[in-house]
Amino acid sequence: MNTEPTHRFVSRLTRGTLALILAGGRGTRLKNLTDWRAKPAVPFGGKFRIIDFPLSNCINSGIRQISVMTQYRSHSLIRHIQKGWSFLRGEFGEFVELMPAAQQNVDESWYEGTADAVAQNINIIRSHNPEYVLILAGDHIYKMDYGPMIAEHVENKADMTVGCLEVPLEMAKSLGVMSIDEDKRIRRFMEKPENPQSTPNDPKKALASMGIYVFNADFLYEQLQIDADLPNSDHDFGKDIIPSLIEKHRLFAYRFRDVQKGEQSYWRDVGTVDAFWEANMDLVSVTPQLNMYDQQWPIWTYQEQLPPAKFVFDDDDRRGMAVDSIVSGGCLISGAKIKNSLLFSNVKLNSYSLLDEAVVLPDVEIGRHCRIKKVVIDKGVFIPPETVIGENPEEDAKRFYVSEGGVVLVTPEMLKQNVHNAN
Repeated sequence: MNTEPTHRFVSRLTRGTLALILAGGRGTRLKNLTDWRAKPAVPFGGKFRIIDFPLSNCINSGIRQISVMTQYRSHSLIRHIQKGWSFLRGEFGEFVELMPAAQQNVDESWYEGTADAVAQNINIIRSHNPEYVLILAGDHIYKMDYGPMIAEHVENKADMTVGCLEVPLEMAKSLGVMSIDEDKRIRRFMEKPENPQSTPNDPKKALASMGIYVFNADFLYEQLQIDADLPNSDHDFGKDIIPSLIEKHRLFAYRFRDVQKGEQSYWRDVGTVDAFWEANMDLVSVTPQLNMYDQQWPIWTYQEQLPPAKFVFDDDDRRGMAVDSIVSGGCLISGAKIKNSLLFSNVKLNSYSLLDEAVVLPDVEIGRHCRIKKVVIDKGVFIPPETVIGENPEEDAKRFYVSEGGVVLVTPEMLKQNVHNAN
């Protein structure tokens, strides 16, 4: 059965492209959620991991040669990829391969920057003989067909193309910001500027890099070698390589837009606890901007075999129910009420408890008579009976992490439960 819809831009260009996913970052702004796992391995959306989104985009775009570069606390990420992404056929030249740090470098050093991560694996990259190299961040939530971007790169006779979108100025401070001319050619680029330059059309927004780059392969090899020989370089695409190329080479911007709707497509950097909570909350709305039920662009993942979610008891004060929520397989809601929440697999919620605006990761149990609001609960946590979270920020801050936006993060260690959840 052919599962690929006809609208995808699958061509010789995508089949001749090698994708490199940079998935080694810790993601310190996610606080304790990344104590035991890399940011790309953080669960998202009820059944996925963050890295499933760029991986699925590659597969759906017809790019089936993919290398994932890992570094920080990579065990759960590696295990997830081995379990969920081993369906590609090696005899057809398809693969998702892992490139751990310090495996190709005689100095056994960590990746020092995004460009250094690619440079350390350049011999492996060359061995695949790609015509184009697509470099992706492994920690963003979005759905994108990379085919049109690669096609526009070729049409522009570009040396490098940078995926971009407009973001609020405050958000732009943590991204690469560019200025382009009428031909979309990049004329200026600054990494994480303190005062981002606004776009000509909207003084409240800046044109920011998505961390998505298309290179002609030979050009990439040449520039990585030049950068590696510079003693004062941070060996980073945004800080060093892109600014150094603007004057002498053809660098273009590719705007990430929904062609049919004529508007900017959904993209989220879930790099903070607030952003992570908000992006998950987006999914439980009536018409979410990110459609997880789109059969034309499925998000693939490792699918654990679980029984359906179950709701029991129907008394006035003890009713198992969920409203405006997502409840995953294996969950047991026993006489408790759920509102505006997202539950991952195997969550158990006991009688007389109330859960509101909650993101609950797998294998959590919540005792009786609890009132919990605006939280992110990490995997494996047991919430004792009669616990109240989200009503008194000062009391919450004594035991848990409370974000600037008022989201309470609860992990096993905060409750003296030494689960060490790397999963």
